[in-house]
Amino acid sequence: MKALITIQHKEYTVDLSKGMDISIPLKASQHNVNAWYIGAPEIYPVTDGDWVGKVSEGASTNFNTIVFNPHAHGTHTECVGHITPEFYSIQDTLKQYFFEAELITVTPEKEGVDEVITREMIQEKLKNKTPEAIVIRTMPNPETKKEKQYSHTNWPYITADAALFLRSIGIKHLLIDLPSVDKEKDEGKLVAHKAFWNYPNAIRFEATITEMIYVADHISDGSYLLNLQIASFENDASPSKPILYQLY
Repeated sequence: MKALITIQHKEYTVDLSKGMDISIPLKASQHNVNAWYIGAPEIYPVTDGDWVGKVSEGASTNFNTIVFNPHAHGTHTECVGHITPEFYSIQDTLKQYFFEAELITVTPEKEGVDEVITREMIQEKLKNKTPEAIVIRTMPNPETKKEKQYSHTNWPYITADAALFLRSIGIKHLLIDLPSVDKEKDEGKLVAHKAFWNYPNAIRFEATITEMIYVADHISDGSYLLNLQIASFENDASPSKPILYQLY
């Protein structure tokens, strides 16, 4: 199924039957990707006395309860409500779902005991492009990222200066394959989140951050159409399913 779209006054063809899913599915397993020091997600059938909500055990339907945390257990998209005392919902702040996106691959550089993604490496990869969304794949990129246990690993992070640069060129949607754009243990400073959302001054309520994606190696760097799908949660964050489409 092909469609003709216009991005920044240029026409492209998109094959909507060839979407590339860059989300990590949630599963009830210790091998589910995890962060923030909590247990694995759970999926289990509802029970009522002797009745079990499972077809293999005699029920007419499978009827499962799912227990998980969107920030810790997989791909999720969050709004500024993630860091504000006031309640803001991703359901209310994300109102558009298709964006021009640029996929870049970076190798974080050592800075003391940390590994960081800097303004300079993002600038070099973007080559003066100013897309609506940026998708950042970090190297190395093994498939084991999809089940990595991130707690206490001091993962790479985006510097505040890099987040400020992304904001300055008008990028509204930041997607990355790490549990957070910020340092794991930063005393609650959240400097990259705050720089990207311009918090607390002139907050960019329409901007989102998507974390814990996985971009397979066969997907080349370049320009794509991004479909940023979320579940209808009244919460600061929702599990999400970003899909990339090649532009022709």
